[in-house]
Amino acid sequence: MKQFLFFLCLAAGFTACNTKKDYEKVFKDPNIYCNAVHELNTVVMGNNFGPIVASRNYLYASVAGYEVIAGGYPDEYNSLAGQLHGLKSVPKPEVGKNINYELAALLAFCKLGESVTFPEGSMKYYVDSLKNLAKTHGMPGEVMNNSIEYADTVASAILDWSKHDNYAQTRGAPEYSVNDSPGRWVPTPPAYAPAMEPHWSSIRTMVLDSPGQFMPPPPYKFNMTDKKSPYYLEVKKIQNAVDSLTPEQAHIADFWDDNPFKLNVSGHLMFGTKKFSPGGHWMSVAGIASRKSGADFNKTVCGFAKTAIAVFDAFIQCWNFKFVYNTLRPETAINKYIDPNWKPHLQTPPFPEYTCGHCTISAASAEALTSVYGDELPYTDSTEIEFGIPNRSFKSFRDAANETKISRFYGGIHYKYCTDLSNVMGKEIGDLVVKRLKMKKN
Repeated sequence: MKQFLFFLCLAAGFTACNTKKDYEKVFKDPNIYCNAVHELNTVVMGNNFGPIVASRNYLYASVAGYEVIAGGYPDEYNSLAGQLHGLKSVPKPEVGKNINYELAALLAFCKLGESVTFPEGSMKYYVDSLKNLAKTHGMPGEVMNNSIEYADTVASAILDWSKHDNYAQTRGAPEYSVNDSPGRWVPTPPAYAPAMEPHWSSIRTMVLDSPGQFMPPPPYKFNMTDKKSPYYLEVKKIQNAVDSLTPEQAHIADFWDDNPFKLNVSGHLMFGTKKFSPGGHWMSVAGIASRKSGADFNKTVCGFAKTAIAVFDAFIQCWNFKFVYNTLRPETAINKYIDPNWKPHLQTPPFPEYTCGHCTISAASAEALTSVYGDELPYTDSTEIEFGIPNRSFKSFRDAANETKISRFYGGIHYKYCTDLSNVMGKEIGDLVVKRLKMKKN
């Protein structure tokens, strides 16, 4: 929000000394779209949505914004209709109508961002700010009305499509059945929350043929009696790693924590702290990539959309295997069989251990972003600075995904073999997204 307000102040200041009708220049600035994504990130965080549901907000909002650009610039970009499952057609702009497609893309993005999950009006003040910005910079009323109309038309089509992804049906599905069989996941401290979204594998995929298309090998067989078994050795490996974390390793774990709601407990005092989710973090990276590369507005919109699609499908596949294997967390294994007082560096999230969500979606996102911005774009990730965590720099998106992989091990919430295999699975998903989606025309 602060970024957007700063942008608006600059725009207003420019207008004070320049009376030209420069709305086209203002809305072609890709930063304004990056700021819109940041605003959605903030709204998602404020409403306490888990990372899986949040991915749905990013998906439909980003596709709506992209489809406006594809409709307005058909010589540059292909519609995703016929490429994403269930998306049969998207309305094209009426010939001869003067439309500002950049404003329309922003409005469609915001409309879907709030309509998919949030109460109506969650982003109203932000949308009003965009409209005021257009007026301030001289956008004619006819262009404004045409842009709003086209945004609404595309948004309505994408919203209707979203209603058939099986999300509503999962809201009434039975809760996960907990039992204390050896090696099976059980809720973890401090909240002992129930399993998050155990039926997410039934959500319609975007590009994947099925939620189990890229099958990882099964996890190590649970065995805490044989101290030479692969499973026991993994447990000891993560215990020893957490107990001997260096400041650098702790920084890596904290930087990629991305816990949307951490429950802090101090004596009788309990309070929550919020951050962007893993998907929200990678949407932020997409914005950083846009700025660092000097991408134009349309390329920026494309980068966000491809990233959101990769994140969404990666979560579906990952969640499928989580509830196929139902593996317990390191914290549970160590507390029950080795040290009842041991705690991981990060708070254990409320769902089974294998496979790793952050590792999967990070690798998928890295492939999506690499396909848009290339594999040689060094950048500094400033996503976490607003949460008090120092920046980190990376040679490439894949470099960042590899660090994400090790971060879950340092955090004490995923076994090393799990993070490695999940990274491979995520790359496979990302490769498929890149291969199948034909977005930018030659």
